Amino acid sequence: MRAVDWRRSKLTKFIAEPQTEFDIMDDEACLTVEKELDRVVSKLEQLHEIASVEIGDVASLMSELVNVLGNAEQMLVTTLNTGTQMNAPGTSSTDDPMGDGVSMQVETEPTAPQRLTDSQMEIIREAILKCNDRVQKLSTEHRDSHGSVSKIGKAIDRNFSSDFSSTMRVDALQDEDNLMLLNKAIAKHYCRQGMDEVARTLIKECKMSENDAQDVFDSEREFAEIYSIWIQIQKRELSEALKWAIRHSSQLMERHSLIEFRLHRMRFMQLVSYGLESQHEAIVYARTNFQKFAVRYEHEIANLMASFIYLPGGLEKTPYKIFLAQEMWTELSFTFLKDACQLLGISKNSALSVVVNAGCTALPALLNIKQVMQSRQVLGMWNGCDELPIEIDLQPEFRFHSIFACPILRQQTTEDNPPKKLTCGHVISNDALHKLSNGHILKCPYCPVEQNAEEAVRIYF
Repeated sequence: MRAVDWRRSKLTKFIAEPQTEFDIMDDEACLTVEKELDRVVSKLEQLHEIASVEIGDVASLMSELVNVLGNAEQMLVTTLNTGTQMNAPGTSSTDDPMGDGVSMQVETEPTAPQRLTDSQMEIIREAILKCNDRVQKLSTEHRDSHGSVSKIGKAIDRNFSSDFSSTMRVDALQDEDNLMLLNKAIAKHYCRQGMDEVARTLIKECKMSENDAQDVFDSEREFAEIYSIWIQIQKRELSEALKWAIRHSSQLMERHSLIEFRLHRMRFMQLVSYGLESQHEAIVYARTNFQKFAVRYEHEIANLMASFIYLPGGLEKTPYKIFLAQEMWTELSFTFLKDACQLLGISKNSALSVVVNAGCTALPALLNIKQVMQSRQVLGMWNGCDELPIEIDLQPEFRFHSIFACPILRQQTTEDNPPKKLTCGHVISNDALHKLSNGHILKCPYCPVEQNAEEAVRIYF
């Protein structure tokens, strides 16, 4: 068997086998990590229960110790007060043989009052020992929990590959043109975020040509305005958004867009939420801006007008409180971003963010098939070409153009194997064209028309 046929048979085997093999690998890895995580969580919960009991015991011991010390202090104060009264000056006994006016002082060594009794000292010692034991026990158990937590990271490292270099095209950025395209994509991303100074610094440091630099700012100028308005809507500022919507009102109406009405609706409810002092302004605003939406949104406008009933008590405890929530403003901002980008014919996501997100989505599948191919010793199929060894199902937002799969070879067409349109109107891949042609004569596999193979024309999707 020829080498190309052998490789094709191997690839066919991979395609024919259910791709659940990769899913099973992911599931097993996730289950292993999840078991380790559950074990750690269970241990931490037990530690929490034990710690709660131990801390309660320590608090009780400390409370008992405070009581003992308080009693000892009270006894000391009582003793001192009693001794002071007995030795007070000016007091004499009636049986004093020395008679009146005779003062006799006898110096005696004062006895130090005992601050704590033996029983109190014993209680304090026991309390301190018990507190130390419990604190030491908590410290030991807490230290042991660190080992359990570290096992989660080790389990992740064992079950998930962190070596992303195996899926990289190391030669992609060695080309100066490719490197400049990457710099342009990064600069455009900064322009979209309104970070023009950062973009200019990048353009200067990478020595981008003036034409490319001008293209960066020209292509993203419209989106920069949209992005600025998007930020303002999230901050509950609608003035610029309303100006933009009024400026493009006719185009939005042709597209049956809801954004203009939703902006006016939110501004109206914003005025209503200010209370009775803004009632007249809200009424004037509704008469001015809701008139052209009366037919299409008659029922909803009527519901909005009913909000005036709740003005005296506020909207916080009414069905209209949803208009005060931040979620409504966030949803409105993203609706504006989507409709505005569609109207202007620009993407709401930068090329850089699309590439990064699509790459993150595809990376797990690529790592899995890399491991399987390595275990089966068929790494030669990973030849670094533009076509991946497996099909990766990206989300709909990452699909920007149609693709064509050859109905003969059942392979997706590429730049090296483009689709060709025959004179009869049927389309096949370039590889299929060469395989089916006999010299210059080609018989269409779908109809009996014979034609010249060289008359096939490349088409673009």
